[in-house]
Amino acid sequence: MRKLFACVVAATMAVTAAPTVAETPRDTLVMAFQIDDIITLDPAEIFEFSGAEYAGNTYDRLIGYDPKDVSNVFGVAAESWTISDDGKTYTFKMREGVTFASGNPMTAEDAAFSLQRAIILDKSPAFILTQFGFTPDNVADKIRATDEMTLVIETDQAYAPTFLLYCLTATISSIVDKKTVMANEKDGDLGHEWLRTNYAGVGPFKLRQWRPNESLLLDRNDDYWGGAPAMKRVIIRHIVEPSAQQLLLEKGDIDIARNLGPDQLDSVRSNGDLYVQVGVKGAIYYLGLSQKHEALSNPKVRQALKYLVDYKGMEGTIVRDLMSVHQAFLPRGFLGALEDTPFTLDVSKAKQLLAEAGYPDGFKVTMDTRNTSPIMDMAQSIQATFAQGGVDLEIIPGDGKQTLTKYRARNHDIYIGRWGPDYQDPHTNADTFARNPDNSDDAKSKPLAWRNSWDIPDMTQVANAAILERDPAKRAEMYLDIQKAHQATSPFVIMFQQAEVAGVRADTKGFIIGPAFDDNRYYDVTKN
Repeated sequence: MRKLFACVVAATMAVTAAPTVAETPRDTLVMAFQIDDIITLDPAEIFEFSGAEYAGNTYDRLIGYDPKDVSNVFGVAAESWTISDDGKTYTFKMREGVTFASGNPMTAEDAAFSLQRAIILDKSPAFILTQFGFTPDNVADKIRATDEMTLVIETDQAYAPTFLLYCLTATISSIVDKKTVMANEKDGDLGHEWLRTNYAGVGPFKLRQWRPNESLLLDRNDDYWGGAPAMKRVIIRHIVEPSAQQLLLEKGDIDIARNLGPDQLDSVRSNGDLYVQVGVKGAIYYLGLSQKHEALSNPKVRQALKYLVDYKGMEGTIVRDLMSVHQAFLPRGFLGALEDTPFTLDVSKAKQLLAEAGYPDGFKVTMDTRNTSPIMDMAQSIQATFAQGGVDLEIIPGDGKQTLTKYRARNHDIYIGRWGPDYQDPHTNADTFARNPDNSDDAKSKPLAWRNSWDIPDMTQVANAAILERDPAKRAEMYLDIQKAHQATSPFVIMFQQAEVAGVRADTKGFIIGPAFDDNRYYDVTKN
């Protein structure tokens, strides 16, 4: 594998010293992308942006949706489904003739095993499935194959009709090859340790090699049921600096640059050999304020910090083209999204709130920050404006894995983060920003509210009620009310909604930037 990687990359790099523009192989897509957040390749554990994109291109789920119209839901591994009159039983008919990369046929038993396994392993994204009443003890009865091609799922309540369906489009619902996974099981781990660095799925591409913080290589699945993609191989190179990505793109050493900043994008637009591709994402950029920190647990301090961020200034400079101001937890485009932006940089108001809270001279606090652009640039801007209000902010940089691990352990003061919806139903963000059923350290569910130690029983009850409302208009009003209360009280400084932007070689077409990160697809990529 190392020899193959070296040969392919050499083919993309060999002519960089020549005065002419290099050219990547016609059958190979080469991208520069910050992939240091990949922690695992097991779909039952993947909960990071780059990992979700990997799974979206290598694993199928029961159903999917059109990235350009998420209301258009259709069968993928399942050809069709029905819902019982009481709204609690879903019956899926599997697609005939689908085989895994191993050659094993895909059956309803594989689908049942994949969902059961995710619930039993109980990794970070497990709540996406367990919220329907599934537990390790009952899942074998509630999610089962009734014959080779029929899967039955029984939920504990009659939820809003699209709620379960959208959850079945999430990364955790990817279907794995039961025979292959169980052949690599050790000590009852359901093959988890093996699948963290290996592959057992069916999708347009399959894993060849992952080198953490270095590269990810995918090979075409020539036997994919939907037809083999045009690209024989996908090479993703971990390139941190946007300027380095720009240079590689201009020289032709890569086909797509995924992390360009405003200055680099201006250069791309002025280059006839390149173009800019834009897609609106559901990702939200925010600050998480730990309620374990004495000052941050004060409601007036939390509100003060919301007035110490230069939202418009950053939107017009360091995150220009990449983000737009958004201050509610539901992204634009979701049912019930609140688009009010009540907070601006207002140092006088912030100082008044800090004084009322008992901190007239401010306080000291740290912020864990991923050491990539534009996150570091945002952190430095926030550091400067916090200082205007008397808040001494120390930035603690680290790579994606380091900062996430610390955040998930509730060992931070402030965390500057990005949250992408796991599915296209509004509960996906309400469930993490506005719901915390158990604030204890050993809680089963660990949403963002839990990570920031925010105990909210009343708001949790309202969020619980919203998923049972079957009238879309009434449901939208419920989410608007939750977001208004959240803006006024929460330990989240919600700042921006992402617009994902890529610089692309003119001969490269068909890359899809979808609303979720596992919707970024390579299947349709071609080169002229």
